[in-house]
Amino acid sequence: MVSLVPFFALLGLFVGSFLNVCIDRLPRGQSIAYPPSHCAGCHHKLGFFDLIPLVSFLWLKGRCRYCKAAIPVRIPIVEAVTGLLFALLAWKYGLRVELGITLIYASLLLVIFVIDLETTYVMSVTVFPSMIAAFAFSLFWPGIRPLDLPGGPVIDKLASSLMGGVIGFAGMWLPYVIARMVYHREGMGKGDIQLSALVGLMTGFPFVIIAWFLAVISGAIISSALLLFKIKKRTDPIPFGPFIAVAAMVTLLWGQNILTWYLG
Repeated sequence: MVSLVPFFALLGLFVGSFLNVCIDRLPRGQSIAYPPSHCAGCHHKLGFFDLIPLVSFLWLKGRCRYCKAAIPVRIPIVEAVTGLLFALLAWKYGLRVELGITLIYASLLLVIFVIDLETTYVMSVTVFPSMIAAFAFSLFWPGIRPLDLPGGPVIDKLASSLMGGVIGFAGMWLPYVIARMVYHREGMGKGDIQLSALVGLMTGFPFVIIAWFLAVISGAIISSALLLFKIKKRTDPIPFGPFIAVAAMVTLLWGQNILTWYLG
């Protein structure tokens, strides 16, 4: 399905532009539909040629056409990353149901990743509705491994997804409780617990365990490096949501390969 890749790469660029709107407005409690896209500096409504993904940023040299305010470099980065993700998913799955599901998951996780990186918050408005969708998608996602329970394949897959959600919730809730009881502070945010439960619903059992380990290990390595090179201080918050989001995407794409490798 090589011919699909350029189309979905282009589609991803435009979807990335919309994701930037979500990233900008959701933390402020604003509507993602109205008002139309405008400059954050002068509030001038942006025209069609101001909104062409990547091209507009390069053509305008990273500045607003009207007030010359700097355009955040995050804007083209999110557009480019979304385009690359869409191209990768189209190449991997072709026109199958897995493509539609992973496109939605990739877009959602990217929004959560960037918002948490910029604000240190995982927003419930992005997580709770997604839990319902992930639970429904588990019926169609082949990565959900059946638990061989009585009641048929539908009950089996839903049970696997639900079990993944419970394990994902517990895996983050327990460290949260222990940190509050022993150190009298929060080791992680409540949003991380919600996000981990969402990832469990997405991946099901046993892949939620892979996602959990990937998030913890990558978080520990990168956080240690940030402290070692004095990029962050011990008192600085380091958001954990981005690690969970990346681990979730890796597990969705290659969880079976990782499990096969681990089992030898």
